[in-house]
Amino acid sequence: MDATQQGPLDSLEQWDDHVKARYRADRKKEEFRVYDESTPPVVREFYRQNHALQTYDFACAKLAEYVPLRHGRMGIWEAMERLNELVDDSDPDTDLSQIEHNLQTAEAIRAAGHPGWFQLTGLIHDLGKVLTIWGEPQWAVVGDTFPTGCAWSNRIVFPEFFAANPDAAKPELQTACGVYQPGGGLDQVRMSWGHDEYLYHVTKAYLPEPARYMIRYHSWYSAHRERDYGYLMTPHDEAMMEWVRTFNPFDLYSKSDSKPSLAALRPYYTDLINEYFPEKIDW
Repeated sequence: MDATQQGPLDSLEQWDDHVKARYRADRKKEEFRVYDESTPPVVREFYRQNHALQTYDFACAKLAEYVPLRHGRMGIWEAMERLNELVDDSDPDTDLSQIEHNLQTAEAIRAAGHPGWFQLTGLIHDLGKVLTIWGEPQWAVVGDTFPTGCAWSNRIVFPEFFAANPDAAKPELQTACGVYQPGGGLDQVRMSWGHDEYLYHVTKAYLPEPARYMIRYHSWYSAHRERDYGYLMTPHDEAMMEWVRTFNPFDLYSKSDSKPSLAALRPYYTDLINEYFPEKIDW
């Protein structure tokens, strides 16, 4: 399949609806993250493409393309407004915008008593989805992430789809550590390309270290949920992953149809953004 193809999802809203359905608050624990024959075909097709096309070379090429940051300058709130342009207002299942989901996450963190930088992380954690503005296909923007350049964990969703990945035929990439040093740390690892990795590089100069880990790894479920890939991590990485585990419930379980008031909340979050970010940053 052509790697430039747009992908099986028509909009980011489709993906967010899928996540919302899987993580609604009234679901039983055993119902969460069930990826099997009951998974909607559109999601299975998404992962089929994602797992076949997210190679080590692809991840390295995208990192070189987007970092250093040369795709423009804009502020944090401007980025949220740009992302809002990607929401399909005709969707019959939800009328929440991307900004409203961001505010829901931030407000849940705020209500739990976490500090301002943590709230800000909740507000901005999905802004890397602006990759779609520059033509990136859905399979290179959203979904669960994983390391490239080494053997895939069988705890990644739909691991059988990796059989179509060209890296499966490269023995040097099919050992536990692959091209990496055991215990060498996560900074050496090329994660699959998407909104998490991109936003990490956009914002890393401005945020405290726990926030950087939350942004970079919040979709890496085989590590923070299944606790795999520890052999790539330093003890410091392991400790920082606890922040990711603290963050994720606010992202997943804060989704609801109750709209936060943008007019009421914007002044508070504008002040919070200004505390950590300049007026415009490089993207």
